[in-house]
Amino acid sequence: MFAGTFTALITPFRNQLFDESAFSRQIQTQIDAGITGIIPVGTTGESPTLSHEEHRRVIEAAITLGHAGGLKVIAGTGSNSTAEAIELTSHAKASGADGALLVNPYYNKPTQEGLYRHFTAIAQQVDIPIVLYNIPSRTGISMTVATMKRLVSNCKNIVAVKDAAGNLDLTSEAIGAGLTVLSGDDSLTLPMMSVGARGVVSVASNIAPQMVVAMVKYAAAGDFASARSIHHQLFALCRALFVETNPIPIKAAMQMVGRDSGELRLPLCEISDANRLILRDALVAAGLSPT
Repeated sequence: MFAGTFTALITPFRNQLFDESAFSRQIQTQIDAGITGIIPVGTTGESPTLSHEEHRRVIEAAITLGHAGGLKVIAGTGSNSTAEAIELTSHAKASGADGALLVNPYYNKPTQEGLYRHFTAIAQQVDIPIVLYNIPSRTGISMTVATMKRLVSNCKNIVAVKDAAGNLDLTSEAIGAGLTVLSGDDSLTLPMMSVGARGVVSVASNIAPQMVVAMVKYAAAGDFASARSIHHQLFALCRALFVETNPIPIKAAMQMVGRDSGELRLPLCEISDANRLILRDALVAAGLSPT
């Protein structure tokens, strides 16, 4: 159901308010690049500092704009509260989202049984295609392949896993178990696709969508020589985009090329001067032109 290149969109701010005009321009850039779909209010979209009202508004705007351009829209609706995740996912379905991206509950660190019950409750309450999101660096826990397989076997609307665990062994095990996997790490997209991942949920495609789309298409077609060429061109940028906490670097990069104000909400703050230089060099290496 979900294969290809999906952009984990930033949420643009101006004077600390959601900048819907900038959001519209950014989505049009994605449409023009031939992206498969967009994912609003995930990690990259600064969901932790959006109010519930803003969260819903960003999702609604993404659906309206994305669908007008033929994009799939997978809404970020995860929470460490099962009831809240059900509420957000219900809103995404009612608004017309094509799917929901649900991160492992963070901070309260449930057991594998708790993870199973959390996602099962959401899947049973909301009939929408669900992509599980495994990112232990953010949540403090990792979902095992056994738990993923159990969820997919028992919940028909859990259809894929966004794998941001940074562990190719886990990726291989998940794909070997029959799971549909999307890369959640830009620098690992090509290696993950080489063992069977179906695409990527990308941060880099906020700023270099054509290149990420082309790499994923080449890899999906088995043309790994062409995909590898793009991978190496993008590699320094993919690494630089995580030189500080995401989305600090991607917002700084987009500001450098005139695509965003660069504003963040506390507790996130602007990138350091030293890392800004690293990011600038990586943009140049990728063929992008910072101002």
